[in-house]
Amino acid sequence: MDTKKLRQRILDLAIRGKLVPQDPNDEPASELLERIRAEKERLIAEGKIKRPKKSKASSSESHYRNFTPPFEIPDSWEWVRLDEIATSNIGLTYSPQDIVEDGVPVYRSNNIKDNKICLDEIVYVSCHILEKQYLHNGDLLICARNGSRRLVGKNIIIENLERPTSFGAFMAVCRSCYNPWIKLLLDSAYFNSYLDESNSTAINQITQKMLLDFVLPFPPQKEQSRINAAFQSIECIIDIIEQRESELKTGITNLKYRILDLAMQGKLVPQDPTDEPAADMLRRINPKAKIITDNPHSWNMPKGWVMTALKELIIKTSSKQYQILQSEIKPKGKIPVISQSSNFIEGYSDNYNTAFHPNNGIVIFGDHTKIVKFFSADFIIGADGVKLIDWGYNKRFLYYLIKNVSEKIPNKGYSRHSQYLFKYIVGLPPLREQMRIVAKIEELYSILDKIEASLQS
Repeated sequence: MDTKKLRQRILDLAIRGKLVPQDPNDEPASELLERIRAEKERLIAEGKIKRPKKSKASSSESHYRNFTPPFEIPDSWEWVRLDEIATSNIGLTYSPQDIVEDGVPVYRSNNIKDNKICLDEIVYVSCHILEKQYLHNGDLLICARNGSRRLVGKNIIIENLERPTSFGAFMAVCRSCYNPWIKLLLDSAYFNSYLDESNSTAINQITQKMLLDFVLPFPPQKEQSRINAAFQSIECIIDIIEQRESELKTGITNLKYRILDLAMQGKLVPQDPTDEPAADMLRRINPKAKIITDNPHSWNMPKGWVMTALKELIIKTSSKQYQILQSEIKPKGKIPVISQSSNFIEGYSDNYNTAFHPNNGIVIFGDHTKIVKFFSADFIIGADGVKLIDWGYNKRFLYYLIKNVSEKIPNKGYSRHSQYLFKYIVGLPPLREQMRIVAKIEELYSILDKIEASLQS
């Protein structure tokens, strides 16, 4: 189940007035807005707030002349601009010299994680902070600028502040009595579309003008409370579904590891006594290979198998020998450049002079990572430390064997992972059994992949 799409669908129903029924006894939003405007005028008259340089009336009228409602809302609702029901300001600008070990905490974008405040990377400052740059309980804290467009608009309602706390310059605060409702709007696809249309620069940001100009549907106050309560109840169910899906995905990953482990112990497919013994095959491939006979686990090895160090089964090539120039790597191109990045793709190139052309696949892994990949298309070696592994027979089996060994080796920081890999003692089955093992692994993996894919549908 795609819970992100489900959450957005429920938000869409909520902001259109379709999540809970309307109550004809509710005070219409129009009357609530009149009271909000009258209260603002009172505060201006008492000198507690300033009237904007451009009158709200003329600004709103001008704005609404160009506004076409994107969807229908109930008769008791109104379309309002955010600055009619809320105020906003950006956060604190501080210098590296202002950072101290124990001062005023400053919330930044990375302190909002999974709709909670995370203090793992909190910054403390000692500098002058304006009153409006302190957070209050009930404030809606918004990520207003970020290198990632996906994170712009990320927000959280501040609760349970235990000490005076500020927020960073790339953040904004929305202050309103209606923040729970405003949060639903900021989390919606409707607001994301508004940002995409309003952002005319290459910078991923929400300016104060963009935020305060945002026109949103505004229900009666009692209906806002009913919608928020209904959404919170549904979201709790979605969170449970996500947790169960996460557990199932973890279970699938662990099951794949278990399948590999059983395969490399000779317990996934039956042995065939007519298969050529693995020792004879290994001597033919590598006459100098050292066959291990004094290992204490040898007695538990299936008949026809042989024990040896993994290094006896591979031909390795250092990337230093073939490494492409960094200037030749581009974001797009015909041939992937393989490095030790998280997905092994550093970039692309069109330089066929340095490309490898494996006719039946090749296994690649990094010196300092536990990532193992099988490539059957043309590729180029990138960052230093990537190894190529060639073998004259079943490379798919070698791929699964190395993946299994790699998972068994403990993480040792940035040490040479390959050194531990090469020394690892493995059991090697006959060639025909290797083929049967590969077929069974891929049959079972295919079933598990379909189950995992169904979680996203």
